[in-house]
Parts: sequence; C-alpha cells; structure tokens
Amino acid sequence: MNEKLTHISLFSGIGGFSLGLERTGGFETVAFCEIEDFPRKVLAKHWPDVIVHKDRRGLGADAVGFVDVIVGGYPCQPFSHAGKRGGAEDDRHLWPEMHRLVASIRPRWVIAENVPGHINMGLDEVLSDLEGEGYTTGTLIVPACAVDAPHRRDRLWIVANNDGQCVGASWPSEAHAGPAIGGGAPGEQPGTVAEAQRKG
Repeated sequence: MNEKLTHISLFSGIGGFSLGLERTGGFETVAFCEIEDFPRKVLAKHWPDVIVHKDRRGLGADAVGFVDVIVGGYPCQPFSHAGKRGGAEDDRHLWPEMHRLVASIRPRWVIAENVPGHINMGLDEVLSDLEGEGYTTGTLIVPACAVDAPHRRDRLWIVANNDGQCVGASWPSEAHAGPAIGGGAPGEQPGTVAEAQRKG
C-alpha cells in the first residue's frame, strides 16, 4: 500500500479540506492554521492529536518541517463579486502569506481554492508566484452541483506540483483515487478557467 502524503492545512476553518483529503485514504493531516476561536475548537475536537497553529506569521520550514502538500482556501473577500473587490489593497489579501510558506516549506504539491472572481483579479499573480518557485500549475472550476449539492456554487481550484509529475495525472495514486468529479452538472467534466473566462 502506498505511503500517505502528509499535508498542512492553512486558513483551515473547521477542516473540510483535510476531511476530504483524508477520506481518499491517501493523506495524513500533520498541522492546521486557523485564527478564529470557534473553528479551532472544532479542529481540536475532531483532530485531537494534530497541532492547530493560530498565527500564520510564526509558520515556516523551521516550525512545520517538510510536508508533501500545502492546502488552503485563502480569503476570498478581496476577489469576490459579493464584496468591494479590493484585491491586493484589501488587508485580507493573504495569498502572499501562503506563497511565503510554499517558498519556505517547498512541498511537492500545493492545492488552493477560491471564488471565480479570482480568475480576473489576482490569479495571474498566484500562478506566476508558483511558477517562479518551480511549480507546474493547473486550474479548474468545480461547482458544488458536481458532487450532488442542490446549487451550483462554482469554485476555482489551483493545483501545483514541483517534482515533474503531470498535474493532470491520477493523483496522488490510482490506488487512492476517489470517484471522478463532474463539471457544470452531474456527469459533465470539470470546467477550465479559460472556459469560465469565455463565459464571463
């Protein structure tokens, strides 16, 4: 059986990303980072043996060590059409912090999630930063209805890898691969960022 990939979850909330990764059977959560008190209590209850860091500014290779994967849904407010779209001027623009941790820890994989409004505001910076660190990047749109939720709720996903593996390959291995994820409606394939840009 393949060895599990270790990962740290940034901007963890109540641990949804880690729960999903662990359910594939291929991942082990080694640390969280979450500033809000209530989510930290939820994380502590469900992952009692996993450290929950509060301040991202104290994180780095010295504090965390090597992990295979960094995953995080950095705050969407700077890019969301539901807000003022302040972009880099918004004090909640925390991609630079995630980039700093990627550069420090050098994981094999990076997984990030955000709102579709990020496509036309800030995504180029993210991809450029990752590629500047030697990562190959891929992006896709996955709506909530692809996993049978009763609403669309598109989400942008960024996947990056720095060890020469193809981002589009089965990941992390066929043995751990879950069911295929659909796209705009059940049974369709995931949409690409280019397709989303064409549709506006």
